Amino acid sequence: MAQRKAFLILHGKQALNEDVRSAVAAKREEGWQVEVGVTWEAGDAQRLVTAALAAGHRIIVAGGGDGTLREIAETLVLAEARYPHEASLLPMPLGTANDFARAAGVPLVPKTALDLLDVPARAVDMGDVDGQLFLNMATGGFGSNVTANTSEDLKKVLGGAAYLFTGLSRFSELSAAYCELNGPDFHWKGDLLALGIGNGRQAGGGHQLCPAALANDGLLEISILPAPQEVVGALKGLLEGGLGIDNLFVRARLPWVELKSAQGLDINLDGEPLNGKSFRFSVRPAALRVHLPAHSPLLGSPQQLSRRG
Repeated sequence: MAQRKAFLILHGKQALNEDVRSAVAAKREEGWQVEVGVTWEAGDAQRLVTAALAAGHRIIVAGGGDGTLREIAETLVLAEARYPHEASLLPMPLGTANDFARAAGVPLVPKTALDLLDVPARAVDMGDVDGQLFLNMATGGFGSNVTANTSEDLKKVLGGAAYLFTGLSRFSELSAAYCELNGPDFHWKGDLLALGIGNGRQAGGGHQLCPAALANDGLLEISILPAPQEVVGALKGLLEGGLGIDNLFVRARLPWVELKSAQGLDINLDGEPLNGKSFRFSVRPAALRVHLPAHSPLLGSPQQLSRRG
């Protein structure tokens, strides 16, 4: 019988969360050994992952938001050489947006999320941008600025809706960036308002930038919102009318794509800000094992994966 032990890395803001405490207690009563470590400052998540693996834990629970999840996932992938095919990750969504977990169908209630300990881990891909890894999505342009500039106080009051509120309040700042993207049988250049490069489907508190992305198909979904003047006008009208903007996007599914922007572009990597004039995005297939619901929307069926291949 597999060893029933796990290590929960809990974001410091959740240290007094009684629902998490009850969830851990319930799993312990079921016979699981669950140890808990709490982050305090930058670098703690990586340190706790390393210590947990060295102590023999092979299931790491990420208790926090998308940024915490990305940090722990990246550390686990980088530790693969030392602990090959052993470690796995379980998301316990405790952040404001929880974009990856929501798209993957992970329960938002800590006890129910922790019940995924009893579900076998599945291999999923990781995104890579010049050596930095991400589990959910890289966003660029106006959307990434909104995410980066949404205040913590506003998130406490409005939750995920804070991103939309910030975006609408800063609509006058909407500006385009000229970019060129190249990948296998794909070339696009022009002004863009927003960019999503997704292993997951949504970012910024529920906005489905990459609605058809799968986390286990060996591809990234590229979503570009172009910015010719007529699109800017249409976007303003659609927002004012409360309608979707999905039909305005240019989309592709690629194993890699290179981006160049002469004036530079802000990129948000699951909460990690980057800025540069040139990026290469690629996928690391089956890089990480994750405990997700058996019928998670982010896990493609054999039929879906064969059609994409």
